[in-house]
Amino acid sequence: MLVEPKILDKTLDAALSTGADFAEVFLEESYSSHLTYLNRKPDQALVGNLYGAGIRVFFGHEVIYVTTSDLTEEGLIKAALQAAAARKDQQLQAQLKQPLKAVSFDSIHPFGARPWETAKDQKFKQLGAMDQWARSRSGLITQVQTGLNEKFQKVQIANSLGRWIYDERAYSRVSCEVFVEEGGVKESASEREGHMGTAEFLESMDRDGFVQTAVDRALLLLKAPFAPAGEMPVIIDNAFGGVIFHEACGHGLETTSVAKGASVFCDKLGERVAPECVTAVDDGTLPNSWGSLNVDDEGYPTRRTVLIEKGILKSYLVDQMGARQTGYEPTGSGRRESYKFAPASRMRNTFIEAGSDSFESMVKDVDYGLFAKSMGGGSVNPGTGDFNFAVQEAYMIRRGQIAEPVKGASLIGRGIDALGKIVKVSNDLKLASGMCGSVSGVIPAAVGQPQILVSSLLVGGRA
Repeated sequence: MLVEPKILDKTLDAALSTGADFAEVFLEESYSSHLTYLNRKPDQALVGNLYGAGIRVFFGHEVIYVTTSDLTEEGLIKAALQAAAARKDQQLQAQLKQPLKAVSFDSIHPFGARPWETAKDQKFKQLGAMDQWARSRSGLITQVQTGLNEKFQKVQIANSLGRWIYDERAYSRVSCEVFVEEGGVKESASEREGHMGTAEFLESMDRDGFVQTAVDRALLLLKAPFAPAGEMPVIIDNAFGGVIFHEACGHGLETTSVAKGASVFCDKLGERVAPECVTAVDDGTLPNSWGSLNVDDEGYPTRRTVLIEKGILKSYLVDQMGARQTGYEPTGSGRRESYKFAPASRMRNTFIEAGSDSFESMVKDVDYGLFAKSMGGGSVNPGTGDFNFAVQEAYMIRRGQIAEPVKGASLIGRGIDALGKIVKVSNDLKLASGMCGSVSGVIPAAVGQPQILVSSLLVGGRA
């Protein structure tokens, strides 16, 4: 518990004093750690603490949000009165609130020792072992950087509807980037893996295999020619391949966009937006998955939300204000980076579900095309879904066989169009961890899919 209920009561009364029809207090205490290992030695150990509160009030569809780092009774009430006074043009009658009632739940996301309970030296030892393993794989390796990010967050949420909830969340993510050079050609490749939990997963993960993937990809890029350009069938691999759906389609399914009419998916509930082989889900209940939660950042239970079922659009991702604006039921999707941000509808673990096809059958169906094995970064227009994503690792497909590796490929298109061209979905679903930025800050979000075959997609490369 960060603040006593009686103080929260008074804070909510103050927030409602000028006639707001909803008030909420979000309190946070968080610890973060960023460790990097570079040049064969520990490089950085950045540790920080965040402590504060965000107070939000609704006047119909208008949102007022005020933050403070003063969690005393006086400080919270002062911030609440500041939020309430934002509507100086209209003094309404003070609104009554429901009595606060603690909401209990059983966490399905167990974690081990908190970040500060494990010595940094022990973590650096593990990062150093990864560095050493990578360098032992090839004499062409010029540099290795490994890292571990951890965050432990305590949140307390109370609102004028009577909800009062406390939760603790742990996140940890490991990274490895490998740099290689031969004959003046320089390349690099990286891998990342994370979960909702503490750094004990470093003990159980296949660290050697994790590092080997980054090494192999970097060495492959040294020899690979540049990809050809043009329209062609594309197979996109599982796991982080799901970043395209996340960015080009997922953001368009959040009421953050839908309520403004700024999404190609507006007014399409019940309509076909993809072939029957496509079912897409956003699920915050997967145990210890990177984007999971017990409750969202508005204090409501997270859930599994089927967005697209056999090609039919079934639901949007809806937060509390999104529900007011659209009339749709909230989906436990209100998320924020910290108390410094008001919550908004955001994704959790978003993926295309496993289908019935095999990867081998997909490859046999392609006479000439591209296999995008590992996706990189990219850019997306959230309103239209237009995207341009780099491919870290790719191979040409020739006469139904995986052929030579290529580099410099990018995938270009529009989310809803690419969605409609998915003709096969494999049975090999995997998720990957990523960081998602939007109006409520940067949050952990998992992406994923099985391998998918897109019948035609524009590949950027060299003509």
